[in-house]
Amino acid sequence: MTMFGLSENEITPLLTALAGRDVDRDEQAELLARAAWTGIAEPGDRLAGVLLSTLGAPEALRAVLDPPDPVVLAERLREAGADDVTPEEAGKALERWTPRVTSPAAVLALRQAARVGARLLIPDDEFWPSGLDDLEGHAPPALWVRGADAALAALSRSIALVGARAATGYGEHVTMEASAGLVDRGYAIVSGAAYGIDGMAHRAALASDGTTVAFLAGGVDRFYPSGHDALLTTIARHGAVVSELPCGQPPTKWRFLQRNRLIAAASLATVVIEAGWRSGSLNTAGHASALGRPLGAVPGPVTSAASAGCHRLIRDFTALCVTNPDEMAELASPPSATDGTAEGVGQGQTSDTTRLLDALSIRAPRDSADVAARSGLSLATVRGLLGRLALDGVAAERERGWVKVVPKTEGRG
Repeated sequence: MTMFGLSENEITPLLTALAGRDVDRDEQAELLARAAWTGIAEPGDRLAGVLLSTLGAPEALRAVLDPPDPVVLAERLREAGADDVTPEEAGKALERWTPRVTSPAAVLALRQAARVGARLLIPDDEFWPSGLDDLEGHAPPALWVRGADAALAALSRSIALVGARAATGYGEHVTMEASAGLVDRGYAIVSGAAYGIDGMAHRAALASDGTTVAFLAGGVDRFYPSGHDALLTTIARHGAVVSELPCGQPPTKWRFLQRNRLIAAASLATVVIEAGWRSGSLNTAGHASALGRPLGAVPGPVTSAASAGCHRLIRDFTALCVTNPDEMAELASPPSATDGTAEGVGQGQTSDTTRLLDALSIRAPRDSADVAARSGLSLATVRGLLGRLALDGVAAERERGWVKVVPKTEGRG
């Protein structure tokens, strides 16, 4: 196997380091292809997602490495089930991707990732954040990670705290109380490592001996913002720093906006603590709402422009008004559909039901075998629990599998 000028003798130790384990030839092909795609397509590229999901990562890479023909590519996609891709769309996509396919930057990114101790996480990995699957065609082909497996596992019980870079003293105080309080309640904290609210959310989680995960809009070898280099180094040591972009890639405005979808998808709920009328954190809120994730916003003084975005979310959108960690935690743990006297999922929840619910998606149906593999439970246990959860109203069987049902919280628009 040779690619990008690397021989098999060079590729094998490099991919072994990036995977953190020995990998066979098929796994090497998958890892290399997905690593390459993180640099070929910009985050959220729908057609790249279609190509990967229909052809598989190695075949998708071969399709653009060969002398590409838009008509042939569109035909292959139609044969694989992607009927809506036209030759014109395929041609524009190839124009975007082709300059990066032969770029030496791919090799440099792999070597730089190995140098800084970054790992490559792909959707089949044990610690892949299952919430990202809800992004479907807009999901990243892979993730670059610096940090602990335990932090990635904690994403199944995490809440995103986001807000303005130009935070006020009020916003930072609320963030500190919220982050520490949620850690005390067993939640991991997810944010974007920006100045202001994000940075305070990470710091408070670390100070409370909690788990925190930072999603970046550039490569994990180049911490951004530079003023948070020490903070991100600490997060990488005790939590995790994650990006869908390969090492060497700088953050851009588009990448920040697309990064926000990962923050929303990886978390059980999103809370906007302080945001101006046009704050970028409202973009994260929009992704959370589109994914069906619970969304909360903290009110501020009506005279404060720094809270105008939060008030807008509460008044015009689906955000619930939340004022303390208990109310924020309720977003991530919606009440059972049963009455208060029955032992529902929200009450007396067992570790098996928690693991099963973590393995279910709100939007993407999964069959019993898939749920069993994701949860680590036996197929018989999964089938029995799914039936009980269906009676409780928190799981439902669709034509293509099972989904998680989130009851509408009282007062939500």
